[in-house]
Amino acid sequence: MPNIKVTDLEGQEKSVDTAANSNLMEALVDADYDDIEAICGGCCACATCHVYVGKEWFDRVGPRGDDELMLLESVDGFREDASRLSCQIQLSDEIDGLELEIAPPE
Repeated sequence: MPNIKVTDLEGQEKSVDTAANSNLMEALVDADYDDIEAICGGCCACATCHVYVGKEWFDRVGPRGDDELMLLESVDGFREDASRLSCQIQLSDEIDGLELEIAPPE
């Protein structure tokens, strides 16, 4: 069971236990992070589940797809070295300890 460290928009840090074989967006919604709107339900169509992944984790969560990158580049808070859509990150034991920050809404 992967554990992730989440920093919310107010700067509060919280550790969240997640289920492997789900995606990060689902875990954040289940943990009651209201700032993750997930309007499209995880279809990589809206960018309302935008997060900043910690530097040491960015390469470990897998590469961004073309659709994900196109959506992210359209948001004001895009960071080349940190921005990901949480719906596109699959949780696994390999990313236990993942650190991320909720991105501000657009």
